[in-house]
Amino acid sequence: MVTWTFPVFGPYRTWDGLRSELAGRVPDETLAALDDAVEFAVERHGDQRRPAGEPYLEHLLETVGILVHGPGVTDRGVLVAAVLHDVVEDTGTSLAEVREEFGEDVAGLVAWVTKPDARPGEPEDAARRRYLDSLAQAPERALWLKLADRLSNVQRLETHPRPEKRASYYEETVACFLPLAAEHPWYEQWYAAWQAGHA
Repeated sequence: MVTWTFPVFGPYRTWDGLRSELAGRVPDETLAALDDAVEFAVERHGDQRRPAGEPYLEHLLETVGILVHGPGVTDRGVLVAAVLHDVVEDTGTSLAEVREEFGEDVAGLVAWVTKPDARPGEPEDAARRRYLDSLAQAPERALWLKLADRLSNVQRLETHPRPEKRASYYEETVACFLPLAAEHPWYEQWYAAWQAGHA
């Protein structure tokens, strides 16, 4: 009987480090496109940090690493969108700017994984629920990206400084993302193993 190994993905401190790993696994033209995306993301995210204090870029690079080393995604648009997936939600960058710089395909993927602003009079939690519900209609390529993004976040959920956020994020992941992962075998296995380890 073959036992599936539960991989935990480490952070990438620099693009150069990840880039050397990807060489030979993804086409040169994809690496060149990622060069441009990383430069754009570094400029836009600036000195932003994640809740546990790590530089924001590490999460973006880790999401790319997960896509390639986990489910084996080498789709250029998806990988470029992985680098840019938080640039609209977490910086002053507009989706139109992403479209102008990287094209309609990448902008469309970023749009799918960007939480929309609350509508007038709509509570923030209702806006979040609306966003999560919309992912059930997301195209497969957008789900590859979103599942990698969430994987990056939950694999070190215990490092989040707020216990109440850790609890709510765990519950949201189980309720919303495990069903989404069920249609994607590699992700389904990873999230099942993650849940079993945190039950």
